[in-house]
Amino acid sequence: MERNVGRTDRNARIAAGSALVGAGLLAGPKAPAKSAAAAGVGSVMVATAATGRCPAYELAGIDTLEG
Repeated sequence: MERNVGRTDRNARIAAGSALVGAGLLAGPKAPAKSAAAAGVGSVMVATAATGRCPAYELAGIDTLEG
């Protein structure tokens, strides 16, 4: 499993993913389906940033690694 997510992309994923997880947790019981979806998508974004690998990028042939 080779990395295909570059530094800038990883930083953006961490920021956006963390915001989505936070929003999902804060919305909680007000909108359970939306909050679960936001937290789930945010978690995937943070996970792909942490591993440096995105399966969707792999399928699409995208590589944002610098150099």
